[in-house]
Amino acid sequence: MRILRILRNYFFYCGIEKDEYNALKKDAYVSNFVIWRILHFLMAAIFGALFVSSCLNELLKQNQMFYLGAFVYSIIAIVLFFILRKDSLLAQFVIYLSITVLFLFGCFITQNKPDIPAATFFVLLLVTPMFMIDKPFFMAIELSAASTLFAVWMYKVKPYDVWMMDFVNVITYSIIGIVLNIIANSVRIKEFILTREINIQKDLDDLTGLKNKGALTREINDFLSDPLTDKGIMFMLDIDRFKSINDTYGHDIGDRVIAQLGTFLGKTFVNHEITGRFGGDEFIVFIKDNDNLDTVNNIAEEIIQGASENVVLPKPEEKISISIGVAIYRGDEKNYSEIFKKADVALYLAKADDKRRFHIFK
Repeated sequence: MRILRILRNYFFYCGIEKDEYNALKKDAYVSNFVIWRILHFLMAAIFGALFVSSCLNELLKQNQMFYLGAFVYSIIAIVLFFILRKDSLLAQFVIYLSITVLFLFGCFITQNKPDIPAATFFVLLLVTPMFMIDKPFFMAIELSAASTLFAVWMYKVKPYDVWMMDFVNVITYSIIGIVLNIIANSVRIKEFILTREINIQKDLDDLTGLKNKGALTREINDFLSDPLTDKGIMFMLDIDRFKSINDTYGHDIGDRVIAQLGTFLGKTFVNHEITGRFGGDEFIVFIKDNDNLDTVNNIAEEIIQGASENVVLPKPEEKISISIGVAIYRGDEKNYSEIFKKADVALYLAKADDKRRFHIFK
């Protein structure tokens, strides 16, 4: 059973478990998108050159309309690749369609010289799968369909002895192409896993496990730069009299307080919020696509109450308190720095107000 599970994972999930593959699928789609956007420029150049040559060469002239159609298709695909989302299923469909066009090209090239064993088609069977990251199952279907079409088509075109040689080769190279696709997919997917682990480690704060300053800055900037977003709330918070905690109990206890607060925030904000430690005892929570004042009040009260209950000092009767500065984003700020300054001003005002522990920038 273990062997069957391993084979299943390689054939359907590039050698990893299903959940791992689904987590990395969008990264794979983006990689395909980038590679094939470049390859479509190459396809357009090749088919354009072949069409021009077919106007001058009798041998190529019989495929003239295919070259023209493939050239036009390549141009349309290039345009689509500047419109579609990089991780969209439609983009992946266009790629498979382009692979089909290449296989048809191989068939037409072989048809031009029926007395000679095929070469271009078999090269495409081996090379094309190396440029596509997806479930190897899908590429197996693509290669099998192309090989079947080739064998049936060439049976009517080629002498029987040449066709028999091609028939054996098409089966052999289809199997090799599928195996190469499985190997290439598993290697590249594992590269994605390693890259993701490195990026996660680079973006995490060692003490709390939340995002660090660099990750906070980058992700909030990405959100603010999206023209489709114009709502957000930044909460900037720190621990009141944190220096006194360090002086009284020592830095080990101070670090434990920060770690406990980080754990509480990490468990509280588990959806699409951007949560991290800015530095020292300062934390950032950024709520996306919301600018409701009731939400501001509820979240601020939840943080203040939750921090007091979840962070434990050596003397249980002592409780920490939190001050929070709030900046509401409504499409005006263009980068992290601008909204951070407003939240920082609000935090300063909150720390100066003994009655209300959070303040909204106005």
